[in-house]
Amino acid sequence: METINELQDEIIEEFNGFDDWMDKYQLLIDLGNEQEELDAKYKTDDNLIDGCQSRVWLQADLVDGKIIFQAESDALIVKGIISLLIKVVSGHTPDEILNSDLYFIEKIGLKEHLSPTRSNGLLAMVKQMRMYALAFKAQQG
Repeated sequence: METINELQDEIIEEFNGFDDWMDKYQLLIDLGNEQEELDAKYKTDDNLIDGCQSRVWLQADLVDGKIIFQAESDALIVKGIISLLIKVVSGHTPDEILNSDLYFIEKIGLKEHLSPTRSNGLLAMVKQMRMYALAFKAQQG
């Protein structure tokens, strides 16, 4: 299993392959489209992330001490962003997630190329993932 930082570095490398932001957006949309659909039973109000302009559902399960995230959004670019986050943090322990610094967001230029509302949504997604990690960590106690 690759570390969170190794996964981030792979994403940075992939995005650095494109100079044009239209191509990077296309990559995000493709990533979103490749993501498995979220089971309808998880598309509940409880799983909706506050602070996102579009609707984003996030499901987290603790499996063998690691958190498995699944998500979906009704907006293509957002779906791409959440799929990147899942690629990086899903399958790691609560501690690994809580101790990670998600530097790839800045490195691939996402922050500066997203509208303020999308940027806030991105922060809300990261925050929600960390909240789940904290909750699971407390359960493991």
